[in-house]
Amino acid sequence: MRAHEAGALHAQAGHRAPPWLSAPRDVNDLVPQLWSGTAKKTAEGSLVVGGVDVRDLVAEHGSPAYVLDEDDFRSRARAFKNAFKDFDVYYAGKAFLSTTVVRWVMEEGLNLDVCSGGELAVALRAGADPKRLGFHGNNKSEAELARALDAGVGRIIADSLYEIDRLIELSRERGITAPVMVRVTAGVEAHTHEYIATAHEDQKFGFSITSGAAFEAVARVNEAPELELLGLHSHIGSQIFDSSGFEVAAKRVIALHARVSEELGVDMPDLDLGGGFGIAYTTQDDPSDPAQLATEMGKIVEHECRAFEVDVPKVSIEPGRAIVGPAMCTVYSVGTVKEVALDNGAARTYVSVDGGMSDNIRAALYDADYSCTLANRYSDAPPTLARVVGKHCESGDIVVKDEFLPGDVGPGDLVAVPGTGAYCRSMASNYNHVPRPPVIAVKDGQTRVVVRRETEDDLLLLDMGVEG
Repeated sequence: MRAHEAGALHAQAGHRAPPWLSAPRDVNDLVPQLWSGTAKKTAEGSLVVGGVDVRDLVAEHGSPAYVLDEDDFRSRARAFKNAFKDFDVYYAGKAFLSTTVVRWVMEEGLNLDVCSGGELAVALRAGADPKRLGFHGNNKSEAELARALDAGVGRIIADSLYEIDRLIELSRERGITAPVMVRVTAGVEAHTHEYIATAHEDQKFGFSITSGAAFEAVARVNEAPELELLGLHSHIGSQIFDSSGFEVAAKRVIALHARVSEELGVDMPDLDLGGGFGIAYTTQDDPSDPAQLATEMGKIVEHECRAFEVDVPKVSIEPGRAIVGPAMCTVYSVGTVKEVALDNGAARTYVSVDGGMSDNIRAALYDADYSCTLANRYSDAPPTLARVVGKHCESGDIVVKDEFLPGDVGPGDLVAVPGTGAYCRSMASNYNHVPRPPVIAVKDGQTRVVVRRETEDDLLLLDMGVEG
């Protein structure tokens, strides 16, 4: 079948839902696995998260707004800590980071992975123990590396020979020994979008095991007195539900671990298998829980170490999305509703909200699917298949491609989208000069501003042509 000239988003006509989406028996109900643990609907149909009615939240803080369920975040962090009790668990800060979240992570006993100077700055401002930080990135600047070394970051994940040389020079200048892991590419095709699959050969991250570059990098780190070789780091991608990818990656990484032990006489103490654990954005997603993941991954590591006759190293993982993703939803106000006629008598209902691709780029960037619900009232109108879209000057500005909403949804209503904690605020932009929404933490019926709403004054402060 030939692709639609305007793109895949236009190929599906009107009121025909995708195969995984069916009309609900009650369009007012929540699908529990998509929402944070405290989310519920009242008898009047309003959404309550952390004991806070979103109607009251919007009245106080405006819309759109990211709503972060503190209890849910902490519960998911604790679940990983408890399930992976023999592992080190690093929260992947790139999913969403703020000083408040850093403190929650530290209080729950997790470590923190950062991948830029800015993320490192947030962690340090929050008072994080530098020894509990890992520093990622494929192109860390000399200034960023220097700051990490001066702060005493617990491990730096080296991604190129140039970076290894920079670390040697910077460490020599400071008279210190830098703790280094080597990022390796295992050559595994994770079953995910090509932009977020990170272990196949043709991509920017790490050193290839297959080509021998990884062994060369390990040897370079090992021979440098200024560096301490901690171990190997592998990450196969994001939004992954199938543990088979981790199994293949572990086999190849542990084979390299064993080769280093045999040929270089070095028993590296650490091994990081990365993160990428998926969450449920819609009913088509079926993620594993932390206990299941811990059991499967623990067995994989033990089996491969036994096969290669090496001691089991200290293993670490890096969940980010799986902790913060379901803990946050985004609440929007509806501005307009259009019934648009299509070919062959079909039609589509467009529900336009006061945010869009500036607060959630994932639908446009990754063709990501989301769900949503009417959040401010009960409706007895029959469900209609709708497309929730944003306010930006792009036809691809889509928040939710397909979802059933009440047929009477209209201006002034609130629509809430679950699962927006990961890579929504952290990838948000000011496209069309739209200020970014706030992050509002909710707990026990109280709200707390974690990241305040941007204003037009904030935008103009960066414009050096503004006078007065």
